[in-house]
Amino acid sequence: VQLQASGGGLVQAGGSLRLSCAASTRTFSSYGMGWFRQAPGKEREFVAGISYGGGSRYYADSVKGRSTISRDNAKNTVYLQMNSLKPEDTAVYYCAANLYGLGSPGQTYNNWGQGTLVTVSS
Repeated sequence: VQLQASGGGLVQAGGSLRLSCAASTRTFSSYGMGWFRQAPGKEREFVAGISYGGGSRYYADSVKGRSTISRDNAKNTVYLQMNSLKPEDTAVYYCAANLYGLGSPGQTYNNWGQGTLVTVSS
């Protein structure tokens, strides 16, 4: 499955962004989806995940309460709504997919998108 992330950009602290990730597969509803990010000089980290059935969602503590992951199976797209953005949210955000995945942290993802840059200015 190919993944195309979009929606990144430059935003002021306190602002909001919605990231999108479109998947090129007819069986999108069978894939658990995740969002990860990598800041300059840091390792990639889990941000949020959603199970293939959509019933389970997981968030990193750093974004919990400020972000919402959702999916639209009719559009083969997963979203990450981020609010109250902070400068420390600045990173390249990647979406990932795993067949029958649960979206939980530590899940192994087999498919990755190219990333979209989010820059939060103070």
